[in-house]
Amino acid sequence: MSVDSVTADSVSAPGAIADTNQHYDLDPDIFGQFLDPLRKYSAGRYLSEHDTLEQAQRNKLRFVADRLGLRGGERLLDIGCGWGSLILYMAAELRCETLGVSPAPRQHGYIAEQAAARGVADLVRTRVGHFERLDLPARGFDAVTMLGSIVHMPDLDEVFRRARAVLRRDGRLYVSESCFRNAAIRARFDDRAGTDFVREDIFGWGDLRPLSDLVTAAENAGFSIISVDDLTEDYHRTIEDWIANVEANGATIDSHGAGMAQRLRHYLEIANAGWGYTTKHYALVCRNGR
Repeated sequence: MSVDSVTADSVSAPGAIADTNQHYDLDPDIFGQFLDPLRKYSAGRYLSEHDTLEQAQRNKLRFVADRLGLRGGERLLDIGCGWGSLILYMAAELRCETLGVSPAPRQHGYIAEQAAARGVADLVRTRVGHFERLDLPARGFDAVTMLGSIVHMPDLDEVFRRARAVLRRDGRLYVSESCFRNAAIRARFDDRAGTDFVREDIFGWGDLRPLSDLVTAAENAGFSIISVDDLTEDYHRTIEDWIANVEANGATIDSHGAGMAQRLRHYLEIANAGWGYTTKHYALVCRNGR
């Protein structure tokens, strides 16, 4: 079975969710100034003190493939595909048939260009829209990934239910997400100025939860939890590398809008300030056993 072709779905967001999180629909060049060459916008995986940002992000993609049990040729759905790093990598390295979903229109043109340039246009497709609304084939995928995207989805139970519905039996779901350290910390810090800045000025909408909320929603949907990895230190080091790139390329970033580099740095510094104290970053892998 082939994955869905490129299409722009009509999107009207429910409740608090915006049609697109404005941060992710900025000019692709801005992200190219501080991310690695793959433009992967989530935690890397540092295996040595000498790893560069690019090496760490490639390590992370191999880590995801391993956790999913990918061996080659699988059908993969990436929810919140960003600038396409994961689907492009899985297509090029493992010949996976990939479908990426994102509500940010600019990301899709960039991914199509990259897929053509890398010779994997036949394996990479994207759809503009929210996963909660898209019509996707039941049991149509061997693996589903959500790297830093579930924070933008208000109904966890619905998201995990739909993820399980599109997975074949024994298929796996990989979710990596930043979480409040526990429910008490969430109650204490959810309305602080820094949290509001990230939620309102950067994301458009986002909601960090404790890991226990994700596990509960996954189990309620019928998933079996097969692994949980703590990637907090990896994300801290990733953001340190991003901040260094913002400093090095601030003039170019500001050419897209006065003060943009400082605003971006402020966001990244807030994100890095709470690791281990208020926030953690986890990779959760679930299996659809039925």
